[in-house]
Amino acid sequence: MVVTSLTFISYGMLQKESVNNSIASTSNNLLLVGRNLESYLDGIEQLSLPQISYDEITYAILHESEDYASKMYVEDYLKKLYFSREDLESIYLYVIKEHKYYYVTKESYNITVRVAEHPSIENLPWYKRALESPFNRSYQSFVEEESPQNSEDYYVNTDKSFMGYHRVLRSIVSREPQAVLSLYFNSTVTNEIMKDIPFSEGQHLMYVSPDNQPFFVDDLKFYKQSEAGGLFTHLTTAAGGRFTWSDSEQKYLVIYNNSKKENWKLIKPIPYKEIYEAATTTRKLNYLIGFLFLIVSVVLVSYTSNKITNPLKNLSLQMKRFSTGSFEAEALVEGNDEIAYLSRHFNKMVEKTNELINERYKMKIVEKNAVLKALEAEINPHFLYNALQAISTMALKNNNDDIVDMIDNLALTLRYCVSGKDVVQAKEELKHIERYLALQKARFGNRMQVAYRWDENLMGLEIPKLSIQTLVENCIKHALEKVSSTITITIEARVTANHSIISVLDNGPGFSRERLERVRNSLQLQWEEQDEDSVAENDMQSIGLKNLNTRLKLLYGAEAGLFITSNLYGTNMEMRIPRGGLGHV
Repeated sequence: MVVTSLTFISYGMLQKESVNNSIASTSNNLLLVGRNLESYLDGIEQLSLPQISYDEITYAILHESEDYASKMYVEDYLKKLYFSREDLESIYLYVIKEHKYYYVTKESYNITVRVAEHPSIENLPWYKRALESPFNRSYQSFVEEESPQNSEDYYVNTDKSFMGYHRVLRSIVSREPQAVLSLYFNSTVTNEIMKDIPFSEGQHLMYVSPDNQPFFVDDLKFYKQSEAGGLFTHLTTAAGGRFTWSDSEQKYLVIYNNSKKENWKLIKPIPYKEIYEAATTTRKLNYLIGFLFLIVSVVLVSYTSNKITNPLKNLSLQMKRFSTGSFEAEALVEGNDEIAYLSRHFNKMVEKTNELINERYKMKIVEKNAVLKALEAEINPHFLYNALQAISTMALKNNNDDIVDMIDNLALTLRYCVSGKDVVQAKEELKHIERYLALQKARFGNRMQVAYRWDENLMGLEIPKLSIQTLVENCIKHALEKVSSTITITIEARVTANHSIISVLDNGPGFSRERLERVRNSLQLQWEEQDEDSVAENDMQSIGLKNLNTRLKLLYGAEAGLFITSNLYGTNMEMRIPRGGLGHV
């Protein structure tokens, strides 16, 4: 398919390229030859004009019958004219009033001028065309001269003559025709010019006059066939062009060139079959090469597939055994190719599967033990909560109200901590903080003061459970436990344009610069990046802050987090939650 597609594409491209090359080369060639032919016709026209003085030659023609000097002048003029070109076959000078002509011939290497009587030429076609022509001249073609010439015309050897050129010499005064100068040219010069147009078998070349009269054709039959087929109707007066023309046998690309002066046409029909010959040969060669490659490919694929499929069949058989539960299957490994690679890894997979099966049994046992321990862990908090309720009841019977309050707060705190929720509303967290601080109040007494500045619009804000407790615990550890003076803990919440901010402030001694830097650096580390050394360096007291910072980013995104500032007058810890999503108010 690839070879066929490429062959088809290359065939079309070669066809187009062949046509373009033929058009370009033939057009340039015809243009050059056409200019040479035009120069040739200009030379003939210049030759037909009297070389010395027009009135002298007309005077001599007028008096040649009665003045011997005039007669010799005419003969001498014709001899010089004959010697001036090598392609002149013969020259005739017809004197109209005398009905005779001067005839220049070559006899035994001598140029002889003869005078003979001749009937009137008024009825000859070329004479009529010359009289009607504004240039007083006409051209005569011998291409279609298949029968003897008109008895009234000059005798001309049509086999040797290329064309006849006739010029009417008129009186300057009366403009009446006095004589007709007829020049007959052989094909020596034109053949020399035409040979610059290369054409092979099947191609044709025609040189026609403005009225489509042929003066040079390589095949007269083709000319008549093309004339009957309307080829000349497609020719325009432009400098040149091309068109497609078909006869009864085949299709031709016709390229032509028009002379600028008189619209003589040089026409070259080229068969498309010949233009496409190179493309057709290339297409056949491509098909042959493609067929040979196909045969070679079939042989190589058959041989290679057998070398591949046999190990694959063996591997497939072992895989079927493995899929049916035979975990002792083992594939034969030969060589270092891809099949051997697969076989080795299949054997490793079987071995690994056996190991995993054994590990799976062990994991099942561990899983059962973990379930039992989980059930025990679930029972213990409820048992402890119930035991605290019983103690509270006994203290109430003994009128120990302070103990009752502490036990109730401890029980509710424990119950809040073991609840399954990860995210709670801010109002729930604040109630928990009140109970937690009530227990801490029993420890620190009036040394611990608490203030709340909470925006009521943020009571429904969803925050991580125990998040505010973590910040409050940090104030207790680094403020209340470090000094003996009174410490005020302020819990506040506010809203900015982009964030909901929850702050816990204290007026304690604050962090040292080095300690604050270590804590901030620990917040930048990912949780899994912390090792035992980093934990030891930052000490266990910052693990809670690190845990809270990680939870905030997991819940609310990278813009959320924990931000800490500290100086000699206290510490401020802020939870920033982006507005929108879970953090939207």
